[in-house]
Amino acid sequence: MTTPPLAPPFVGQPPPPLPQAQAARDVNTASLCRIGQETVQDIVLRTMEIFQLLRNMQLPNGVTYNPNTHQDRLGKLQEHLRMLSVLFKKLKLVFDKCNENCAGLDPIPPELLIPFVEDDGPKLEDRSTSRTTAEERREILEVNKKLRQKNQQLKQVMDQLRNLIWEINSMLAVKS
Repeated sequence: MTTPPLAPPFVGQPPPPLPQAQAARDVNTASLCRIGQETVQDIVLRTMEIFQLLRNMQLPNGVTYNPNTHQDRLGKLQEHLRMLSVLFKKLKLVFDKCNENCAGLDPIPPELLIPFVEDDGPKLEDRSTSRTTAEERREILEVNKKLRQKNQQLKQVMDQLRNLIWEINSMLAVKS
């Protein structure tokens, strides 16, 4: 026994409403993040198209141009800018909804989420261990900051030495 296929709704008729549970299930944080990612990709694509239009657009500065073509490109540019504005509003809504969904969550340090080979299974440690992990992380960040500063100093010294060697070589070349 087969069931008859569902008839599509008539033109102009709204689609049947979704049950509340299904609508809430469809909009979870992961799918919102995916929508946000796609929106960012659309924003980048639109921005690239805007720059392409601007690069190809000739300004009316006395050079012969076709006013119809200029108006057409200007219209396209305005449409892209309008769509870009809509995309940014959509991204803001997705961002706000994700923040709202994640507001009540207790943050777990990322170190606890990474499974290690020697671990028997996933286990959450007590607060004192997570505090020591946070302190260790803070120390590592401080050491990395000091290391970046030392690297910057070494780079400056190397630049000074390079300039000095260049000056010496240029003086020797002039004397020869």
